[in-house]
Amino acid sequence: MSFCPQCVQGVRHEGTPEGKFETIGGVKTYIALPTTDYPKDKAILFLTDVFGLDLPNNLLLADDYARNGFQVYAPDLFDGDPVPADRLGPNVRFPSSSPNSDVHTHLDMTQGDFDMTKWRPKHGIDASQPVVEAVVAALKAQGVARLGAIGFCYGARHVFDLAFEHEIHVAVGNHPSLLQLEDFDTYAQKAVAPLLLNTCEVDAQFPPEKQAKADAVLGGGKFAPGYERKYFAGCSHGWSVRGDMSDPVVKAAKEEAFKGSVEWFIKHL
Repeated sequence: MSFCPQCVQGVRHEGTPEGKFETIGGVKTYIALPTTDYPKDKAILFLTDVFGLDLPNNLLLADDYARNGFQVYAPDLFDGDPVPADRLGPNVRFPSSSPNSDVHTHLDMTQGDFDMTKWRPKHGIDASQPVVEAVVAALKAQGVARLGAIGFCYGARHVFDLAFEHEIHVAVGNHPSLLQLEDFDTYAQKAVAPLLLNTCEVDAQFPPEKQAKADAVLGGGKFAPGYERKYFAGCSHGWSVRGDMSDPVVKAAKEEAFKGSVEWFIKHL
C-alpha cells in the first residue's frame, strides 16, 4: 500500500463539528444528523482519508451532508490510530521526484514521534474492511434499507469494494486512492451502484490513465445504472477535503464537488 505526497498535505478548515460520537457495530463512529425530519431508512456512509476522525475537516464535511437531509455515519477506520492531524501541512518531506513518478510513494514522515513507514503496514485496506462491514451490518439492522457511500482518498477504496459486494446503493469517490486499472472492469462487471467520481489535475493516486480507463469502461452510457466523472483543473489530490480555501480555484472546486455529490445522492439514493 502506497501513498502520494498530497495524501498527507492540505489545510485544516475552521469550524466546530456539530455531530456526536457513538458506538455503531462496535466501532467508534461520528454521526451527523439533519436538524429537520429525514428518511430513517436512508443513510450515507462517510469513509475518510488517512487522517480519519482526528481531522476536523472530515467531521465538518459530514455535517454539511447532514444539513442536506441525510443521516451520515463516519466510522473510525483506524481504531484510534489515524495519521495525526498535526502532520497535516505543506512541509512533509518526500524524496525529490516528479509528481507522477513511483518514487514519491515512499513517504518520509518520521518527524517527532510519528513514523509513516510503521503506520502504513498496520492500516491497509484489509485491516479496516472488518470495521466497514461491521458498521454497514449495524446500520442495516437498525432499519437502513438504502445506503450510499462516499470515500475520500483511502476511503474511496472501500466504496468500490462495497459496491462490488452490492452492500451500497449509491457510490461517490473523491480523488480515490489504492485503485488499480482492473478495478474499473470489476466495477462494470459486478457493481450496480451508480458511481460519481470527483477527480483533479494533479493526482498521482488517480492519474490521467486511471481517469481515462474509468471513462472508457463506464462512460458513454456503458454502465447502465449511471456513471459520471467530474474533473477539476487547478486542483491536487485531497482538495475536496483538505483544500486551501484561500485559493479561489480550490474553494470553488470543493464547493462544486460537494454540490454535485449531494445531487448524486438525492437522485439515486
